[in-house]
Amino acid sequence: MQTKSSLTASRRRLVELMQDLNHGCIEGLVVRAREPVFDPPPRVIRDVKFCSENGPRPESNLDDFELKAQVMDLFSHLDAFSNGTIRRLEVQRGLPFRMQVEEVAA
Repeated sequence: MQTKSSLTASRRRLVELMQDLNHGCIEGLVVRAREPVFDPPPRVIRDVKFCSENGPRPESNLDDFELKAQVMDLFSHLDAFSNGTIRRLEVQRGLPFRMQVEEVAA
């Protein structure tokens, strides 16, 4: 079991960004040494659903909680990816859903 408080500061920031976004995409997120980098800041595209909840996830107010499998899977991909750019990270209900990564062909 891994918790939010056990993450590095940059990984916690990514979890918080996804929770705040709730539905949408994060584009151009740089990864260096397996860690998300927020300088330069990624671009955030928020999906707005009419007659629906569009605010942050309720968990965003919690200091600590157990991480969902989708978050752990995202971080395992970052560990394997090491360095590069996440072109697009789709977020649904505050959780990573799908991502596109830019890689240099060998």
